[in-house]
Amino acid sequence: MRSCDRPLCEAYDVALLDLDGVVYIGHRPVPAAAESLAKARAAGQRLAFVTNNASRTPSAVAALLTDVGVPAQAEDVVTSAQAAARLLAERLPQGAKVLVVGGMGLRHALYTRGLKPVSTAAEKPVAVVQGYDPGLSYGLLAEGAAAVRNGALFVGSNGDLTLPGGAGPPRPGNGSLLKVIGAATGVEPIVTGKPERPLHRESIIRTEARRPLVVGDRLDTDIEGAYNGGSDSLLVFTGVTEPMTALTAPPHQRPAYIAPDLSGLLVPHPEVREERGRYLCGGWTAQWDGEQVELTGEGDAYDGLRVLCAAAWRDESVPDADAFERSLQRLDLG
Repeated sequence: MRSCDRPLCEAYDVALLDLDGVVYIGHRPVPAAAESLAKARAAGQRLAFVTNNASRTPSAVAALLTDVGVPAQAEDVVTSAQAAARLLAERLPQGAKVLVVGGMGLRHALYTRGLKPVSTAAEKPVAVVQGYDPGLSYGLLAEGAAAVRNGALFVGSNGDLTLPGGAGPPRPGNGSLLKVIGAATGVEPIVTGKPERPLHRESIIRTEARRPLVVGDRLDTDIEGAYNGGSDSLLVFTGVTEPMTALTAPPHQRPAYIAPDLSGLLVPHPEVREERGRYLCGGWTAQWDGEQVELTGEGDAYDGLRVLCAAAWRDESVPDADAFERSLQRLDLG
């Protein structure tokens, strides 16, 4: 875990922000998000909103952001559909036909890159690109499979197996749908969304960021994507990741910083010191005692979580959750 003696909004020129679980949940604003982002902008940090969702156009995403109190323009939004379109445009000639197994977000991105979206294998597309669309039909999946069997390049906007289900269980995501064409053809897609590098590359190119900070709520997409792209990351706990999941993360999913929410952009992040096997931050101390991590002290609960993370991440191994259960209860992070 890293320390920063300045607010993160001053230390990093661009924040690459995930959306669902970070800025909003569904169509509801995340508490403190709008106010924190306004203050980060006022401090000079530029914001880009980076999403694996390929179904919405950038304009639609910007409109939703504005509705939840975060003013945004289409050019502030970076989507996995745009990353897929850039990858295809770099490999195909202008005007090449691409069969779209997905919605308007993908079609719009392809048009912008000078490619021609089509809907049937009979049109002899040279590539197939698939992205999540709630109305995706069996017929379109079958067309995509036929084109891939005929030799078309197969690209997927993202590999998320599930989507948040609101009050219900998770729903199948694009990663699950990609397996339909993959199983039917024996061809694995090139995936452009988080945690793969193309979407991070698209974000850096578009923002011209010199020192970007990836901000997200998911270890396996946002934080791993930052790791793959060589950038620092801030994990917020307003979405799917719980403190115990962070403590037991593998090395490639460990964030540089942690915070309860986007207010973490506005403050310095204290150093965790190691002294003879003890980890100290604020008023808290953590140390291993056999198979358990003992936490003592008082003060800011997130300083306590920082020392637990430092103890958990002392090496490349993934610790057992049982080692931290008692200490996490002491912090009462909610």
